[in-house]
Amino acid sequence: MLKDFIQIIYKTIGLNVKKIIEAKGISQLNLAMSIGHKSVGVISDCEIYLQNKHFNIEQLIKITDVLDANIKDLFENI
Repeated sequence: MLKDFIQIIYKTIGLNVKKIIEAKGISQLNLAMSIGHKSVGVISDCEIYLQNKHFNIEQLIKITDVLDANIKDLFENI
């Protein structure tokens, strides 16, 4: 039960990141490079929780900085 809930949290955070990226008009590549990655794979996989990939706390903090967003927005609907 807890494992299922945690997966829902990761998926929701990923969708919230995606929503903010789209609203800000920033590409996945620009975001990835801004948080220290060289490809969009990390971003795209975490947005949809592909193969259990999810954003960690450090990535979330960097993402909110780059997107000029509030970290609480990433936890919307949880």
